[in-house]
Amino acid sequence: MTRIGCHPCGYGRNSNDRYGRMLRRSLPLYSPAVKTTLVTLFQALADPTRLRLLNLMAAGEVCVCFFVEVFEEPQPKISRHLAYLRRAGLVSARRDGKWMHYSLTMPADPAVAEVLRKVLDVASKERGMQRDRMTLERVCCAAKLPASLQNAPKPELARARTS
Repeated sequence: MTRIGCHPCGYGRNSNDRYGRMLRRSLPLYSPAVKTTLVTLFQALADPTRLRLLNLMAAGEVCVCFFVEVFEEPQPKISRHLAYLRRAGLVSARRDGKWMHYSLTMPADPAVAEVLRKVLDVASKERGMQRDRMTLERVCCAAKLPASLQNAPKPELARARTS
């Protein structure tokens, strides 16, 4: 029996110990989307950036480049939060050439979907969230787009205007 590590009691540290092998088994860094439960929903909503992203996607499908412009945050940070929301089953992605478009996906569980709708409704009334929406509309509807958005496809914000 080979001892691995320096755990005083040795539990879970032996190479032929089933528990130790299970601990050392590596899991994929990005796991596939899981069934959205209340726990995964609240974990996804716990970060202000993710809540802001969901607020903007409630208006319709948005390209990552617009999130970067509105939030004035680096693209890797935005993409990391979008990946988290995707794994939580709250967001779906679509590639259009080099552009990634994200849209809100309602959970299959009606109770969880109702909680998400209520949270998004309350969030949409908050001043900071309204500012984000106005900034998105101003940026995407500007006569002259910023250089980073020159060839970017404009977001579909039809739901924002009707609600």
